[in-house]
Formats: sequence, C-alpha cells, structure tokens
Amino acid sequence: MLVNEAVAGLEAAFERIAATRMAGLPLNNPALRVQAVGFRPQEEGHLIGVLIMPWAINLVMLATTPSRELHLAADCRRDWDFPSGCYEFMGGEEPECGAYQFCSLFSPAFDFRDQQGAVEMAQELMRGLFAEAPSDMAPQREAARMAGHSVLEIPTTRRGFLQGVLGARRA
Repeated sequence: MLVNEAVAGLEAAFERIAATRMAGLPLNNPALRVQAVGFRPQEEGHLIGVLIMPWAINLVMLATTPSRELHLAADCRRDWDFPSGCYEFMGGEEPECGAYQFCSLFSPAFDFRDQQGAVEMAQELMRGLFAEAPSDMAPQREAARMAGHSVLEIPTTRRGFLQGVLGARRA
C-alpha cells in the first residue's frame, strides 16, 4: 500500500465512522470534518500524522502496508519516541486502514471555530512533534545523561507538548 493509499484508507474509515456511529452526537464540533494532516514516514513501514475528526484531534501512527504490527489490545498502550519526547498511544483497527495507533490531543475538539484553524494547529503539532525538547528541560536532560539514561526517557506529557506548541504559536 502506498503512503497516499494508507492515508486515504484512514480518512475513509473515519468518514464512515463520522457518518454512522458518531453522527448526531453532542460531542461533535459541526465546524470540523475528517481530514488527515501532515502524514510523513516515521520509521520503516510506518507513518505519523494528525487526524482531525469532528469529535477529536489525534496523533495517528499508521502502517504503509497491511500489518498487524500496530495492533494493540483494548487495554494496552505503547510509547513512541519523537524528538520532542515520548508519547503514549492506544490501538484501533478499521477495515479501510487496518491496525493503527493513536494519541488523543484534543477531545472533544470544541476549541476550533473552523476546519482551517484545526488544520493550522495540526501542522504546528507536526512541526512541534519533531522539534527538540524545550531548553527549559536542560536540567532534566543533564540529570538523565549523568545517570546514564537516554534523554528520550524523560517523560513528556501531552499537556506539556501542547503547551509547548501552543506557547510557540502565541509567541
């Protein structure tokens, strides 16, 4: 499956979900529609990007070829490391895209007045995901280095990530 096909499958799955089991629910933001933003290769056979939906905005790890590798049981989590930190993902699976993993960023997504604002935020989130951890984490990085640990082991919360991205956006 090509990158574009994998992302198109993800969008198709969530367009179906939006039109069926999520249709009419009060947690939907009527100004938003399903859209995949900024998907790029993460590691061999995987893509990472942001999925905008009327009810949430998630970071999504997707396989470029049909695979059970990303499959997680309902009560399991997996951490993925990025330059900005380590993030916890949960699993899902849909016929159109197969197994995927997601990290909820906004749920519900009522903070967005329109699709364009959500897309702009998704683009900033992707830039922030691949930016180095903020310099105010220097003491934590140095302590990890001195203890012989990877700086990637320093916990990063979604709140911290979003505050960093949103803070940079407002500056």
